[in-house]
Amino acid sequence: MKLYCDYGNQHTLKVAIAADLAGVKLDIVEVSHIEHVVPYLTKNRLPVLEVGQDEYIFSANTITRYILSKGSKDVDDIGVEQWLEWEATQLQPCLQPYLAGIVNKTKPDIMTLSGVLGHLNTSLKGKKNLVQDTLTAADISVWAALYPLLAENEGLQSQHASLSQWFNELWRLQAFQAAVTLVTKGEGVKAFNNSIAAQPVTNPAVTDARALQKKGANGSETEVADEKSSATPAEIAVARAAWTNGREGVPLPYQPTHPILPVKDKRNVLITSALPYVNNVPHLGNIIGCVLSADVFARFSRLSNDNTLFICGTDEYGTATETKALEEGLTPQQICDKYFKLHDEIYKWFNISFDYFGRTTTQQQTTIAQDIFWRLHERDFTLKDTVEQLLCENCNRYLADRFVEGKCPLCGFDDARGDQCDKCGKLINAVELKQPRCKVCGQSPVIKSSEHIFLDLPKLEPELGKFLAKNSADDNWTSNAKNISSSWVRDGLKPRCITRDLKWGTPVPLEGFTDKVFYVWFDAPIGYLSITANYCDQWEKWWKNPAEATLYQFMAKDNVPFHSVIFPCTCIGARDNYTLVNHLIATEYLNYEDGKFSKSRGVGVFGNDARETGIPSDIWRFYLLYIRPESQDSAFSWTDFALKNNSELLNNLGNFINRALVFCERNFNAEVPPVTLTEDDEQLLALVNRELQLYSQNLSKCKMRDGLRNILSISRLGNQMIQSNMPWKLIKGNHEEKARAGSVTGLSVNLSCLLSVLLQPYMPSTSAIIKDQLQAPDECNVITEHFVCFLPTGHKIGKPKPLFDKIEDSQVAELRKKFAGKQHERNENAKPAEPPKAEPVTLLQSATLMNSTKRSHNREIMFTPGLKNAKHGKMSSKALPCSSAKFCCF
Repeated sequence: MKLYCDYGNQHTLKVAIAADLAGVKLDIVEVSHIEHVVPYLTKNRLPVLEVGQDEYIFSANTITRYILSKGSKDVDDIGVEQWLEWEATQLQPCLQPYLAGIVNKTKPDIMTLSGVLGHLNTSLKGKKNLVQDTLTAADISVWAALYPLLAENEGLQSQHASLSQWFNELWRLQAFQAAVTLVTKGEGVKAFNNSIAAQPVTNPAVTDARALQKKGANGSETEVADEKSSATPAEIAVARAAWTNGREGVPLPYQPTHPILPVKDKRNVLITSALPYVNNVPHLGNIIGCVLSADVFARFSRLSNDNTLFICGTDEYGTATETKALEEGLTPQQICDKYFKLHDEIYKWFNISFDYFGRTTTQQQTTIAQDIFWRLHERDFTLKDTVEQLLCENCNRYLADRFVEGKCPLCGFDDARGDQCDKCGKLINAVELKQPRCKVCGQSPVIKSSEHIFLDLPKLEPELGKFLAKNSADDNWTSNAKNISSSWVRDGLKPRCITRDLKWGTPVPLEGFTDKVFYVWFDAPIGYLSITANYCDQWEKWWKNPAEATLYQFMAKDNVPFHSVIFPCTCIGARDNYTLVNHLIATEYLNYEDGKFSKSRGVGVFGNDARETGIPSDIWRFYLLYIRPESQDSAFSWTDFALKNNSELLNNLGNFINRALVFCERNFNAEVPPVTLTEDDEQLLALVNRELQLYSQNLSKCKMRDGLRNILSISRLGNQMIQSNMPWKLIKGNHEEKARAGSVTGLSVNLSCLLSVLLQPYMPSTSAIIKDQLQAPDECNVITEHFVCFLPTGHKIGKPKPLFDKIEDSQVAELRKKFAGKQHERNENAKPAEPPKAEPVTLLQSATLMNSTKRSHNREIMFTPGLKNAKHGKMSSKALPCSSAKFCCF
């Protein structure tokens, strides 16, 4: 393998260490730092590893892991991934400008660098390595990055004892010494100077949001796009004009009144979040996958002055409710009431700004679902056929998927469910289980036939194809939503069963099927309509108005088929001008530490757990959005949770706002001083405008993670301005210096005001606290295209207070221990949540009640009067049995 590198490139040091440890021989080709090695990159990247004909790896961290894997030295641990990401996105953006400042003899910014070094020092306290007790790619990458900084800087090492000890212990290792000698040719730290000086100095504030994906060896690599280090004259002119006169053109915040209805000649945005199921408390993966992501967009939409309605509610019918009722010895309605209350309380604690949060056990759900069914049935979009199901003769009932357990036919796991095996993760049919047993009584069921109703998807496939093609062309769906949808229709759709032999659900009104209910994936999406109907009686102005309403739907990827195929086909076939989804936003999965969140098995941190930690909900919101699994799975980590809080919130954002406001209070009588712009200030305004416009673009495309990083970039720009001007020194100088201190302060206070607005979708409580400290006017609560002066000279601010607290290592260790294992094991001695006031029932009584009672808010659900005769149709031999439709409930 050939490694192309320039002389003294500190990133080559990572590769050299890995090669020595792994026993891999590299053919090193020294090239100029400007040489373009990889033909398909828009600019040169070094070092580059050539692994085959036209196959390259051009990320030093990826090269390091690749070479370690060749010698079986790579450690597969989520902590390694997290530290490598930290090195690339947190350390390097602060380290590179500092090193360049030393080499170029300019004024380096130690403030932001001190923050990341401090957190690294804290993380290494009492530890030999960054991850586990073994040397990993994380240690190699971070050590090599820091070598030019620390190798000859005893003063900096003395400030960070744990970091210094770790650094020097690794330096004593043969592989590290040999790599340093190889890369520096024995010349020491000065060997890195030319390479450092040749690299463009990127602003730490603009690093995170500049990723363009390029295909390389071993998957996708990240190429940082070309970025100008300074603003253009045109950008500066626009920024200067916006600061001086821009406030005059800013519209007032739009404030609709309830009920919120579409407004002619205005952008009307309808937002839904996948309906959470009431079989347990939502965990953090559920929260970020749907409700929190939707909330950020809803808040952004309101700040953008769009007429916005945000609807959600609990999905309460179906098998999982019956199963939970049996487990807890309650009726299904009692389960729904109990968990609706818990969900509602948790979402309120998380500050989710629903305009209405409802539930599906309502008369409106029955009315609308049955109406849609009749419209489909009368237009020959339904058919009937028999399917094989498991019948428990002891309980005298057909067993829905989750009422069956047994041995997985694929991996042999003894505790597989009737729809999926939790061990191998494969979808299965209940009738395929080996040694099946009834979840209620434990007896072995038998296979029997039952007649069911199917939605004739093949008839609707041509119209669905046009609908999907349009959305793909408009690029309004996330890539995983498009891929999942296309995979469903690629080989042709098959009829799908829409009924179940259950008692708890929306009743089927067709004669001969009145002992059945609609299956959850047919019924639940209609909940969006019925919940809106409970919000206001003019719900059709949103849901039967595609010309004026733009529909955004948020969910995790396992819910995509319901929203991209089944529900659109249902609405199209009803022929009632329904509003179809325009923007389908799906996340990947959020994992927990080194495993998976599991609501059914109680693994992970749940909404009520987060509340009980005493850590404010805004901190949870921030971290979940920072690691939001937008394009690939991500993982919640307690260590990283603390790291992001301490580095990004405490040392970056909170540090900037607090020091700006405190300085204003102490030195300018809490009044905003006059601002006289210098050339540097105008550069700052233009760079802030870049981030502001990127923020709007990112959130418009529902890229919440990137939008958050734009906010953090703006606060870094503010920190750099304060650090480079040192107003605490200027205020003690002559008249001109004091005036300059005032200008820096006025800009900083106004930047804090801008940040309070941009933060509102992410951290609403923190945003409100900042605005209160600023005494900011309500007129600033709107997203502007450019940075304007909302707090003019003389504006009186309030009392500044620190915004964030540090999360200590001891607290992290305590929380990790507290939330290890399964939720029921952690809470077995805790007082259970109060159920609705009702007498507890036995398992047998619960099963009996489910067979006889269907209630919704203490009201009997009535069949639609006048059963209609069924139109009989024949089903294709390729139709799938109802038990094959295995997807997670809403």
